[in-house]
Amino acid sequence: MPRYCLSFVALSTFSLGMLVAAATASEPRVDPQAETDKPDPMRQLQTAAMEDGQGAFGHWGAISEQYSSWTNHSNRLIPMYTFGIDLDTLREEGSAYADEARLKQLYGKVPEGTLNPEAKYFDQTDVYRLQLQAVEAGKRHVILVVFDGMDWQTTRAASLYKQGAVQYDSGRGTGLLFQDYRGGPTDFGFFVTSPLLGGLETDVNVQVVLGGDKPSTGGYDPSLGGSTPWQRPASPQYPIGLDRTRPHTVTDSASSATSLTAGIKTYNASINVAADGEQVEPIARKLQRKRGFAVGAVSSVPVSHATMGATYANNVSRGDYQDISRDLLGVRSVAHRSEALPGVDVLLGGGWGEEAETAKGQGENYLPGNKYIHQTDLDQVESNGAVVVQRTPGRAGDEVLSEAAAKAAAEKRRLVGVFGTKRGHLPFQTADGQYNPTVDMKGGETYTAADVQENPTLADMTTAALQVLEQNEEGFWLLVEAGDVDWANHANNLDDSIGAVLSGDAAFAAIVRWVEQRQGWDDTAVILTADHGHYFIMTDPQAIADAGKK
Repeated sequence: MPRYCLSFVALSTFSLGMLVAAATASEPRVDPQAETDKPDPMRQLQTAAMEDGQGAFGHWGAISEQYSSWTNHSNRLIPMYTFGIDLDTLREEGSAYADEARLKQLYGKVPEGTLNPEAKYFDQTDVYRLQLQAVEAGKRHVILVVFDGMDWQTTRAASLYKQGAVQYDSGRGTGLLFQDYRGGPTDFGFFVTSPLLGGLETDVNVQVVLGGDKPSTGGYDPSLGGSTPWQRPASPQYPIGLDRTRPHTVTDSASSATSLTAGIKTYNASINVAADGEQVEPIARKLQRKRGFAVGAVSSVPVSHATMGATYANNVSRGDYQDISRDLLGVRSVAHRSEALPGVDVLLGGGWGEEAETAKGQGENYLPGNKYIHQTDLDQVESNGAVVVQRTPGRAGDEVLSEAAAKAAAEKRRLVGVFGTKRGHLPFQTADGQYNPTVDMKGGETYTAADVQENPTLADMTTAALQVLEQNEEGFWLLVEAGDVDWANHANNLDDSIGAVLSGDAAFAAIVRWVEQRQGWDDTAVILTADHGHYFIMTDPQAIADAGKK
């Protein structure tokens, strides 16, 4: 298997500091409605592609003549970058996709076209195993960074834009901090995300899996999808599950997050529930229970969405948001009726202001109000000692959060923060660092100055989480999710997608800064990856690079 492990000797401390500063830097946060004469080439490219129905720089989906023909996930191989640990143990074992017995363990059978003696790619469940290996090797701080929906092509688009040049066409890549950072041991690989099954019928009220009518099954055929993330698939329809000769199902964020955090393959929409209906314990709870680790979860999208939920909760359906948030908070839920879970120590994300009288898919115990995290549950954890903070009219979001984090850290209390704007997410940052999205398949969004000023960034949330979690001397496990990459890619908005990757890279910079201040790579492991891909096909890399030239 190709080795990508790289060491510190490549860069000086000074240049490392410059890398972190560059990743953290962004345009000043200004009124998104303010008039400006500053050109925005990437915004112009996205706007023209939507208006014309064609993009000279690329397209979404298998139809090359149409800019937007696919708005869902794909089965592309997904990159992962490790820091503080390497992939040597996995390489020595060899790929599960080259081993018939291990494939049967993953899928219950050997899926058609999936056994590949030459496979050099890993499986998504290996990310879970890497985390366990890191702890067993003595790492006290384990950080999983998930850029939801970010495949190799999305990463490359952001890199080309940031560099203003076409610098690579394969491999790890350059230009983003997580590609360039050499402040400690680092490695690079890629894996299959295919789930066990497509969607199954479930009952959230009694938390049972009812089954389904011959649901589609997972697997990965490299002869159709490619053996590396940068290889153009032989069958353009295969990565999106539409090749009828090999209809391997495509994962959703719940099933894929369960693979990352609990190490199993399961059905789409599952939050740490196996296909037979049995609950499984994710790594965060295991480390909390066995080693006394603190647990944190941070996201730019609603606090109880799939990736956040899979860090800690159990539920047969990802859509049962209020109950998922109850598990995260340590409040009794439909999945844990008799005794609540202990709850996470830090929970920061979106969902603020999303009120609904009813909510499809949330079961009979749904409470009218915030559909993602109910105020009564926030009140309960606050009365039990947690510091609870929400978006506050007239106050800067980073300041509100910083004050709450300082209080929680000083008093060794839990921290819960809920922020957001429309649809419950943080404002979408565009490629140029502003907050003025243009038209896309979801219609685009507009923000007020208050939407921007009253919300922290993902990097702000990451810094706050680390400040609180580091108080636990036993160690901690932390998820940081750049969830807006997925939302941008669903909308076929490359301008927003690049902005989301760059804001996620700034959150990674916050992690690096925290580790370096403590000279902490000896006891810290960071795994940066994605849960699944989308299907942007870049046809003119130079056009994207030119859009980023300053």
